[in-house]
Amino acid sequence: MNLLKKIINFSLPNWLIAMLVLVFILRIPSFFEPFSYGDEMIYLTLGEAIRQGLVLYRDIHDNKPPLLYILAAIAGNVFWFRAILAFWNIIYIVIFWVLLKRLLPKNPKGQKVGTFIFAILSTIPLFEGQIANSEVFMIGFSILAFLILLSNNLNTNKILGAGIMFSIATLFKVPAAFEMPIIVILWLFEEKFNLGGLIKVSKKTIILLLGFIAPILLTFVWYFSRNGLSEYIGAAFVQNVGYLSSWRPDDIQKSFIDRNLPLLIRGFIVFATVTILYIYRKKLSPTFIFATIWLLLSLFAATLSERPYPHYLMQTVPPLSILVAILFTTSNKEQVFSIIPLFIFGVTPFYFKFWYYPTSSYYNRFLEFATGRVTIEEYFKKFDTKLPRNYKIAEFLTTMTKPDDRVFVWGSTSTIYALSKRLPPIKYVTDYHVKDFYSPEIVLKDLATSPPFVIVLLPEADNFPQLKNFLIDNYLRIKTIDNAEIWHLMRR
Repeated sequence: MNLLKKIINFSLPNWLIAMLVLVFILRIPSFFEPFSYGDEMIYLTLGEAIRQGLVLYRDIHDNKPPLLYILAAIAGNVFWFRAILAFWNIIYIVIFWVLLKRLLPKNPKGQKVGTFIFAILSTIPLFEGQIANSEVFMIGFSILAFLILLSNNLNTNKILGAGIMFSIATLFKVPAAFEMPIIVILWLFEEKFNLGGLIKVSKKTIILLLGFIAPILLTFVWYFSRNGLSEYIGAAFVQNVGYLSSWRPDDIQKSFIDRNLPLLIRGFIVFATVTILYIYRKKLSPTFIFATIWLLLSLFAATLSERPYPHYLMQTVPPLSILVAILFTTSNKEQVFSIIPLFIFGVTPFYFKFWYYPTSSYYNRFLEFATGRVTIEEYFKKFDTKLPRNYKIAEFLTTMTKPDDRVFVWGSTSTIYALSKRLPPIKYVTDYHVKDFYSPEIVLKDLATSPPFVIVLLPEADNFPQLKNFLIDNYLRIKTIDNAEIWHLMRR
């Protein structure tokens, strides 16, 4: 009842309402984007598989935990996927503002600056804020977990609830788990380094871990009941270990130390910084210590694979925003100290050569379309020159197949699956999945055992001569769309 009263009486300041309106306006172009973003197409394809009753990981594959695919199943298409993201983004901007009120209680200007930086960076294309990736969903639950843990009168229920929030974040993407140790480090900073202090921290940590483990164990039970537990653990958790330094495949022949030396160096930097912060903890504010540790651990998580995808950096946006607020709105020694973690953040994208998505051209592209200066086909081609062709193929497939008919697309796109809402006859939806976890030869055996109704052979696909021979023997080419061949099963 008290919680309900707080929600009813909760009001937002005018400046925050104006900011949320701005965020929504900045997200409008994302509602009009075509089916083009590769990872999003995989999510929607697996979401369709859920709708059709398939068991994730056992019957159809990708390597993220299940919550993103469940969300994609609820959405059903790009528009609703982005609409859900926009709604959640607005909610967690408010949550972040409440967190800043606790972290910077006597600094209203800092609260505004931090909230503004966070709202913009979590929305614009710089870190792919407009794309429905795991990171833009999971950070909201991490922020909520910290809001709970930094509240007054911390008790068992609050710690359990925070652990559950971290768990939900992790069920969007595993690197979210790297943020949970932050609060344990802060607890150690607060207590005296003796047996009593360690016991006190250990008890709270165990409660936090119980909250964290419980939802994940429930997913284990569910997949066990569907005979898919081993596939689930392998795809969603174990395979992610292979992401460590996976952008340097040539290093696989090196020794463990040589291969993982960059990772170990990053770990040492985190450890050394935490040690320094512990030594000087009485001279620094808890907010500065918290934000610095959060930024370093989130950077460590974002660079685990050394892959240069901008959305990986979305995990760093909350602590980054706090430190920027400290830099621009305080006039004490921490204003100077904040430059150090911010410098580390600034160097990271350049060192790892993170890709860059320009913001101005993104909005200019939409304005051209919205004002009629380009046609819808020209607009689609600005995302991918092959996109109009993919739409034509998907439309053709929906007219000649039933929803439960299987189709096989050999090419580097899962867009056709997502657009047509048709599923492949095998568990892999992209060519790189086949290369990484399967093989073309096994695919051919599967196609011979359970031939799909239609096979689409895209011109940009890798050479697969055995597939062409299989098509000639068992299929009839019925249509060619922009050099993409569509083959129909001769017997059914």
